[in-house]
Amino acid sequence: MLIYFVGFIFMYIAGLFSFCLKRKHLLLMLLSLEFVVVSIYFGLFFFLGLFNLEFYFIMVFLTMSVCEGALGLSILVFLMRTYGNNYIQSFNLLW
Repeated sequence: MLIYFVGFIFMYIAGLFSFCLKRKHLLLMLLSLEFVVVSIYFGLFFFLGLFNLEFYFIMVFLTMSVCEGALGLSILVFLMRTYGNNYIQSFNLLW
């Protein structure tokens, strides 16, 4: 059981590290953010299964993560149509 916990922590840290390193491209940031979401899903599944709890919260979590992914992709499409690339620095509405 400890190997699952270590795997979850390693996946989460690797996703955050990748998110911090790839901060210039929106697509790479979205991919690493989805990797963090998958690692949190893995951790939730492990902990809820460990304590024999119901998996209803996992379905709510997956619904929210799909909504987050759809919003990220819509921002990516807007950025590509407006500026022609996916660099965060060219998206000057935030700066």
